[in-house]
This record gives sequence, structure tokens and C-alpha cells, in this order.
Amino acid sequence: MPETGPSFSVRLAETPQDLRAAQALRYDVFVRELGGTGAMVDHDAGLERDHFDAHFDHMLLIDNTNTQLAGVYRLLRCDQARAAGQFYSEDEYDLGVLKSDGRKLLELGRSCVHRDYRGGMAMYHLWTGLAAYVADHDIGILFGVASFHGSNPDALAAPLSLLHHNHLAPRDLRVFARAEHFQPMDLIPPASLERRAAMLAVPALIKAYLRLGGFVGEGAYVDRDFNTVDVCLVMDTARMNQRQKRIYSRGTPRMSPR
Repeated sequence: MPETGPSFSVRLAETPQDLRAAQALRYDVFVRELGGTGAMVDHDAGLERDHFDAHFDHMLLIDNTNTQLAGVYRLLRCDQARAAGQFYSEDEYDLGVLKSDGRKLLELGRSCVHRDYRGGMAMYHLWTGLAAYVADHDIGILFGVASFHGSNPDALAAPLSLLHHNHLAPRDLRVFARAEHFQPMDLIPPASLERRAAMLAVPALIKAYLRLGGFVGEGAYVDRDFNTVDVCLVMDTARMNQRQKRIYSRGTPRMSPR
């Protein structure tokens, strides 16, 4: 794929070595930095992986000056989910409302950026690569779980409540955390919520989804293996206004399917 900027290029993983590099970066971020664990984490090899990896497309952000892997995104379309038996986040959320919509779905996950590239243009380039992928595959709805660090919902009461009160998905897009592990998000009444402080506690990736017109599902999921509290983000491309669409796809080249 052509360069998306002066320093970076974006492409899909094509070889076992590409996939292993993505899993190694995920291990650095999700395990070494954030304390995640689980049955599929390979501490000896330094890889974070699961059986879904074989079905996902893995988007790679490459620093062209030194070939360093700067960031990754994991992408699962409807047809790939059928081959896998389910979407990854169906273990946490009932996605029935999205699956009955009739448009093509794309699940996003395992997004991370190498520590040396944070705070710069890396995430922008990943997002422009994602926009190309969405256009090439005619995706109507994007969704996926995004995480707060830490597994104590009470410590995250303010940002979770802010998301619930201000960014809850409309009924036709509202997924629900599964009943057996449903964690309410409306923990603080709107009148008692310090909105500015609450928004500062929302992770940058979730804020980015919200700026693009994203919504959150009903209820959170506490993932103790990964030491996170997860929320489900949903973006409807038809609802994105023109300004948001320009931000999302500015300068984006087309990406050919693998």
C-alpha cells in the first residue's frame, strides 16, 4: 500500500512473521505495560494471541525509516466472523441488534501503538488506513470493545457514568453486556457528575471514537484476566456527519483486499 504520510505506511499482515510481530507488540503493551494475562498469553515467547487471530485481518503501521512496527489494529468482517463461529466480543456483548441490521459489520480490536510513537501521528495513520479498509469493504457499522485500565468499576464510576448518560447508543444500535456479567455504568447521577474530570479519565481511543460519532452500548464488562473494564463502542457510518467523515477519511488512499 502507498505511504499514508512522510514517515509511515500501512498494510495488512501477509506472513506468519507479520502476525508474530503484531502479537509481540500486543504483548509489550497489553501484558508488560498493562498487566494483562490469560490462557493464550505466551510469556516464554513474549506473544499475546488467541485462536481468533487466524480469522482476523491484522493492520500494521510501519515506520519507513527503520521498518519498526509502530502500531497494530485487528479487524474482523462478517464473513470472517462466520468462519470463526462468532465475533470476538460476543462473549461479552449481545450483538443481535447489529447482526440483524443488514449492513456489513466490522469488529475492531487489539489496537495499540508502540510507546515510542505515542502522542504523534501514528494513531492518525492507523485511522486513515482503517478508513481505506472500511471503504474498500463497504462497511456500514464498526464496533468493538475498548478498555479502561483496571478492573474495579467503582474506581471508574465517573467516566463510565459520563459515557452512559451522554453517549449511550440509540435503540437500533444498542448492544447489551451479557446478563451473566452485566456491570451497570450509570453509577453516578447526572446532577452529581463532575463532567470535566470524568472526561479526562476517559481513554484517548474512546474519546477518538466519540469524536467520530461513536456510541457506547448498555453495560460494561469486567475482564479480570486483562485487568480492564470494557465498554462496547459502535459507529454507524450513515450517522457520521460530513465534518466527521472528512476527519475520518482525509487523504486516505484505497487499500486492496489481501
